[in-house]
Amino acid sequence: MARTSPAEFVRQVRQEMNKVTWPTRKEATVSTIMVLIMVFVMMLFFLGIDSVFSWAIQYILGLGN
Repeated sequence: MARTSPAEFVRQVRQEMNKVTWPTRKEATVSTIMVLIMVFVMMLFFLGIDSVFSWAIQYILGLGN
């Protein structure tokens, strides 16, 4: 593999950074809101699953009276 000088490396990095398409503020906001909604939905899902398993184990072990 050929070695590149630090100056050449910086030039290549700048060229690649110019190719990057950054999201707009609106796209970033919508994506953030969607992530927060999905986290909340998954939190409720795992809370429900955990509650069901907790109830089942207590029932099996006879701790539920």
